[in-house]
Amino acid sequence: MIVRTLEECQNSERRVVAQNWESVRMLLKDDNMGFSFHITTIYQDSETHIHYKNHLESVYCISGEGEIEVVGGETYPIKPGTLYILDQHDEHFLRAYKDKEMVMACVFNPPITGAEVHDEHGVYPLVD
Repeated sequence: MIVRTLEECQNSERRVVAQNWESVRMLLKDDNMGFSFHITTIYQDSETHIHYKNHLESVYCISGEGEIEVVGGETYPIKPGTLYILDQHDEHFLRAYKDKEMVMACVFNPPITGAEVHDEHGVYPLVD
């Protein structure tokens, strides 16, 4: 059994900070569960280009408000209780509204190792 607290993970190398977001990676590839689980904060009044070519992701909004815009497609509002699933490696822009930082629970398949950040194309590398 693995037991971790969010606070414990926030105060470790499992907390990764980028320009528009920070992610606390609570479950990683080396935990051998077949997926990774993160609590990610999207900073208020920000826009992040993301394109997970190597991963599938599901995201549940815990708090805050924003939107996801699929490149070449629709824009969907995000608020607490919203789940979006990137089942087609959807290239998108994720936006948190002004004064509305978003806290999200995220699951990745395949799992990430923990140190990943988006490259210039919004992609996480695939690590074997």
